[in-house]
Formats: sequence, structure tokens, C-alpha cells
Amino acid sequence: MLISTPAKILLRLLFLLPTLLCGAICAEEICVPADYNTIQEGIDAASFGDMVLVNAGTYSERIVLKNGVVVRSSGTDAKGKLGLKRAELTIIDGGKENGSGAGVEMAEGATLDGFTVRNVGVYDDKSWKHHFATQGEQQSYEHIGQPGVAGISSMGVTCTIRNNIVHHVGYSGIAILGVKNKKCEPLVEKNVCYRNMGGGIGSMKGAKATIRNNVCFENFYAGIGHDAASPKVLGNICYGNVRAGIGISEGASPEVRGNKCYRNRRAGIGVRTGNDTKPLIENNDCYENDMAGIGARENASPTIRKNRCYRNKSAGIGARTGATPRIVENECYENEKAGIGQMSGTQTVLIGNFLHHNKTSGIGFASGKNGKSRVEKNRIVDNAKVAVGINPGWKVELIDNELSRKGGLPPIVMVSAGSEATFKDNVIRCGGVAGIRVAGTVNAVNNRFEGTSLRRVGPPNFAIWALKGSRVSMKGNQIAGWRHALHSTEGHVSANDNTVSQFHGAAFVIQKPVSNAIVASNKISTGNPLDRVCLIDGKPVTGDNELIRSDKQPNSK
Repeated sequence: MLISTPAKILLRLLFLLPTLLCGAICAEEICVPADYNTIQEGIDAASFGDMVLVNAGTYSERIVLKNGVVVRSSGTDAKGKLGLKRAELTIIDGGKENGSGAGVEMAEGATLDGFTVRNVGVYDDKSWKHHFATQGEQQSYEHIGQPGVAGISSMGVTCTIRNNIVHHVGYSGIAILGVKNKKCEPLVEKNVCYRNMGGGIGSMKGAKATIRNNVCFENFYAGIGHDAASPKVLGNICYGNVRAGIGISEGASPEVRGNKCYRNRRAGIGVRTGNDTKPLIENNDCYENDMAGIGARENASPTIRKNRCYRNKSAGIGARTGATPRIVENECYENEKAGIGQMSGTQTVLIGNFLHHNKTSGIGFASGKNGKSRVEKNRIVDNAKVAVGINPGWKVELIDNELSRKGGLPPIVMVSAGSEATFKDNVIRCGGVAGIRVAGTVNAVNNRFEGTSLRRVGPPNFAIWALKGSRVSMKGNQIAGWRHALHSTEGHVSANDNTVSQFHGAAFVIQKPVSNAIVASNKISTGNPLDRVCLIDGKPVTGDNELIRSDKQPNSK
């Protein structure tokens, strides 16, 4: 007799049904201390699929889970002071130095749900306070993967660590360690880790955990740390840690999204050590940290995108010591220094950021060597001093940005001696002493310089103010509302094909030019018969320029 394919499937399911039902029905619930005095005894008696249910109390032991066994504290998911109330009442005490192994060692497919794990190894309060006070500057540099005994350890297994409180551990609170040729993708969620002598949560050596919705505070190193691992780090809260809220190093490339990192003693999120450290840092809130909101250093190469960095004591986003970050569509505001600050030979790409109301600059380039940056399509507005400050050692391209400020005397942009900047297709708007104040080299092409409060006397009011030794090339710019389009002293000047209106006295003023000043093919509009195209050492020079007077007088020659 022939049997159809659907019938075959049905018969197979009927044969399997007793086995499936037995697996569900035969799963046991083992109670501690009702059935066994200790949690470990309950685990030892359990089989795959069983649950060890632990009543409230303090259990002075360290435990090793078995594959597929769930160990859970009894009670509801009612909230307590820090985490779940049942986790606060059900305590695994590791006995400080009197014991060996992790407080809890996870197993494949196992679950730990709702415990306090404490006193595993030695917590050194004196050392913690000292390094907290010194912002971790005197800590020895150690990889977070250095050997140690964790509160909860997931070594080369895929498991679930949920709703636990881990504190006063002599190493990391929760340690996730990849092992060669083993899958290590644990779920670590809704835990609270604090006052541990390592990180709150450490992900190391190729582990691919999902770390989400945890709270990590006042840990000796980072709240959540990464060493050569690439987990997903989602929706965590990290604050008050001695180092970064989230630390990423040694070739780690995690996805870090939707976290809140605040009031950490160093950066909110810190990235370092090597160009193979390439995390994606996206949509995080980093605020009120004692250093940068997000920091990249030591040749790291993160993508930093769509974050909000505000009220940090240094830059909103900072890069130094050879870092090569790509910084895209972030908002940085009310930081004590720059919205985005760069130092010491970094190479950066800044695209589409909104940088406003910072207490020094929107974008700052500190003195260094071999720094390069492309700055494109950013809004840099209403920062206290300058929109962009470029110090020696930098080569910067600024393309299609809005650089503006209401009020104030400082220039919008400062370009120091020993630096080079190209400005193309930008809007530069303010009423200060200058749109660009330059002592280095500037090439300005097709920009729009909008002066908002033309001053005929008093402090300078120049679209470009070129200082001694500077080199300035201007071509195709539109300039209006400034006393002079260009004021240069003892510099090298070339100004061609610019359009200038609403100025006072002369469009271009050149004093003691070092080389032959070229001012040609510019279009100058004025309603004042006394205005001139150019003054070179006080002498009017019209040259090959078009002077249009509103009274329709013939062009001056």
C-alpha cells in the first residue's frame, strides 16, 4: 500500500509524540533547601531540562551548572532596590579568598536567573577609592582578558545569565570568554554589576554574546569591557565606573547601540589599541562624563554614528594618538571643550554632525603632527568661541558645512601657522572679527561669507583676516556684510572671481605683501562712491576687476 507524503509525516509525529511528551512531563523541579540543602547538591541531582528552584537565603558556596539546567530563585519578578526582589534575597556568597573557581560557572544551555553573587575573591575598597579619585590614571594597564576569578563565568558556552546582582568580586562581575572551536554566544541581560575589581561585564577572546539591558556602575575598570570580542551591546546603563562606561580594545568590534553612559571617571565609551579595533557605536547617550563622551585612541578605527554626547568635561567626541574614526550624524552640545576634538596625528572623517553650544569650539584640532580630516555637511553653530579651530600639524578639508554663530567677537574659524585648510561650498556666518582668521594656509573656493553686523570702525570685521606669514587663495566666493572681504598683512594673497558687496572702504586691503598680490576678475558692488576695489599699502588699485556702483556710474578703471 502506498502512503502519501503528508501521511508519512503524520505517522512520524505520532511515533515521536511519546518521546516529546516524556521530555516535557519528566522535567523535574528540584527545590533548595526543601529537597537538597545546597544549590550545588540540587544541580548535581538535576538532569537536562530540569529546574533547580532556590528559596531566599544566603548560600555560602560556589556552584558549577550542568548542561541544560535552569537555576532560578523562587518568587515573582517584583522590583527591589537594585534589581528583582528575589535576586536581592537569594545570595550566593563566595567566601572571599576562601574558595576556588567562579562564584557561578555556567554550562552549555544552562540558565542562571535571579541571584546575588558576591564576595568572590577580594574586593579592595582602599584601592578602589584611590583609583576612582585619580580617574584610573595610575592603574596598571591590563587587558580585560587577564586571568582572574569572576563572579559569574561563561567560558566557551552558550547560556543565559539573567536578573542577577553581582558585586564586590575580586575580578570581573560577569566574564564571557571564547574558547577555540566552541560556540560562545551567551545572552546576558537585566543584570546589575557594581563595585567589582575588574569590569562589571567583560567579553573576551572571540565571544559573541548579546549583552542587553544591564546596569553596571562603580566598577574598577569599565562598566562593560571588550577584548578581541564582538558582542551586541544593547540598551545598557553604565555610570560611575573608574574607567569608561563601555570600554572596547584589542581588536574588539562589537555593535554598541542604545546605551546610556554617564558620570564615568573617564569616557562614556572608550575605544583603543589597534586599527583592527572597529566597533560600531550608534545611537548612544553619553553625558556628564569626566573625559569625552566617546573617545578613540591608539590607532583604533571605530564608526561613531547618531550618538548624543553632551555636558562632558572634555569633548563630546574625542580622537587622539593615531585613531582613525568615522564620525557621522552625531549631536554634540554643551561640552566643556569641543563638540568634536582631535589630537596627535589622527585621521578623521566628520560627516553630517550637529555641533552646537559647546564651551570652546564646535570642532577642535589640537597641535600635533600629520593630522588629516575631511569635514563635510556638518552644522556647527553657536559655539562659545569658534566653530572650527585648527592648530599646527593639520591638513583639513571643509566641504559644504554651515559655520555660524549669533553674536560674539571671536572668528568663526581659526587656522594657525603650520596648518593647511581648504574651504569649499561652505556657509560662514557671523558678526565677529573674522569669518576665517588665518596664520597658516587657506584655500577658499565657492564659499558664502555672510556678515551679520558690519562694523565700519572698531574691532576687525573681515571675511578673511590673513596674518603675517599666511597664504590665502580665494576663488569664486560670495562675500557680503563684512568691512573687508580680505585683510592681509605680510602674507601671500590671490583673490580671483569673487563677488563682494556690503563692505566699507575697500573690498580687499593688503598691507606689505610678501609676494606679488593677485586681485583679479572680482565683481564688486557698492553704493558708496568712496569705496574701492583694493588698497595695497594704502593705495587704491582697481586692476582687472569689475566695480559696480548702485548710482550707475561708469566702472572705475
